[in-house]
Amino acid sequence: MVDTLDIQSVPVSRRDSFNTRDLQTRNLKPFNSGDIKILLLENVSQKAVDILKKAGYQVEFHTKALDKATLIEKIKDVHAVGIRSKTKLTEEVLAHANKLLTIGCFCIGTNQVDLTYAASRGICVFNSPFSNSRSVAELVIAEIILLARQLGDRSREMHTGVWNKVSKRCYEIRGKTLGIVGYGHIGTQLGVLAESLGMHVVWYDILPVMPIGTSRAADSLDEVLSEADFVSLHVPETPETKNMIGARELAHMKQGAYLINASRGTVVDIDALAEALQSGHLAGAAVDVYPTEPLANGPGFESPLRNCPNTLLTPHIGGSTEEAQRMIGIEVATAIVKYINSGASINAVNFAECDLRAIPSTDLTTVRIVNVHQNVPGVLRQINNILADYNVNKQISDSKGDVAYFMADVTVADHKEINTIYEQVTAMNENIITRVLF
Repeated sequence: MVDTLDIQSVPVSRRDSFNTRDLQTRNLKPFNSGDIKILLLENVSQKAVDILKKAGYQVEFHTKALDKATLIEKIKDVHAVGIRSKTKLTEEVLAHANKLLTIGCFCIGTNQVDLTYAASRGICVFNSPFSNSRSVAELVIAEIILLARQLGDRSREMHTGVWNKVSKRCYEIRGKTLGIVGYGHIGTQLGVLAESLGMHVVWYDILPVMPIGTSRAADSLDEVLSEADFVSLHVPETPETKNMIGARELAHMKQGAYLINASRGTVVDIDALAEALQSGHLAGAAVDVYPTEPLANGPGFESPLRNCPNTLLTPHIGGSTEEAQRMIGIEVATAIVKYINSGASINAVNFAECDLRAIPSTDLTTVRIVNVHQNVPGVLRQINNILADYNVNKQISDSKGDVAYFMADVTVADHKEINTIYEQVTAMNENIITRVLF
């Protein structure tokens, strides 16, 4: 139930409108935004904390992931949760999220969230698909050079007091071929950087993509594996990519080639990779992600790749730069605020993307109805019947899978009419979540 509100007392603020240069518009907010509670885990950027606090929300911040029991208890009473890669928001956990409106994944991947179940509960999920692309690409470039010169082994030897000056099987990367598997945001940036260093770039992607620079698209994964001196993986975690690089694919790579995985830990068969390195078929590898990863820093990391020759192991730090984390914090926190305050679901992962233009500041009698419902026939007819007696200034609806999203700006006379609309919409059998924004 919406609390009593005097429409004339809604605060008016000014901000620029994207569509109308000089238009003064209202900043929408949920009623009593100070009651909105945010749970941030895994040491997300301070910039995100600042943005969410500036919005007037209550923010609880933790530097690490929580154990499942604590997470379940905490998530019961929050409206948004921000995580990185270690926190697993499964159906079991989300079933206890009685007030949760949105999840912010302060990273690229969203496989740590049950997206389908979240959508069925009306929980909108956002991530940051672009902000750490440069950081990952730069790490891969560094690893290519380190592998080509065997610098990991030389550094380890020097730390143990061994002087081992060699040039055998150490190479320049100029003129070598880099194979990129997954030519998305990271893959394209990596290709540009590699070409600037004099490398040839060949890539494979399941989607048709425009080549950048002088890079060339391959017809198959096997073509990339057989041609490249260095193979770098940049694909998401899906059933299709699980163990996509196994013993057969490693054998298909050139003798003395190098493999780099900064995508997802399940993409490579780790045992097969260790065997290829120990046998000498591969000259080296750099791995930043693993099938299972520790929940916290400290001892306890185990892997067949430990002590393999010319093998660089890093603790999932591809996007761990100050610049990337700051940009991720801005992108995801801003998406959370927009969704909570105005209903905008642009760039959502598991929801249809919807938004409405801003409400003019002179219009103090319009409220925004935001509704998530089951995507079945007849729901829009029910909603429009409910709104038939009111002036609907604008509305939008879209669906994704079994869940549909509806937004409408409606002119009302007083809080009683708001309550009436709210009660009637939430009474629909297909209703999942309904909110009113002022």
